[in-house]
Amino acid sequence: NKGGCTMSTMNIDACGLSCPEPGIQTLKAISAGAVNIEVLVDNTTAMENIKRLAGSKGFSVTVEPQGEFFVLKVNK
Repeated sequence: NKGGCTMSTMNIDACGLSCPEPGIQTLKAISAGAVNIEVLVDNTTAMENIKRLAGSKGFSVTVEPQGEFFVLKVNK
């Protein structure tokens, strides 16, 4: 891809990380220009923080529970 935009999804595995690290990783992805991000978290606190953080940056967030984990789909 020679300088063009890509619609690929950036994946972040934030399982086992304590706050605020999952949010920081998500913010770094947003700052890097990612528009499609999937974040895997294993606790509701991280899920709520990422939803709030991404929402404040103009992103929509959908949550897909998967067993004891949550997949957050963060999209511009």
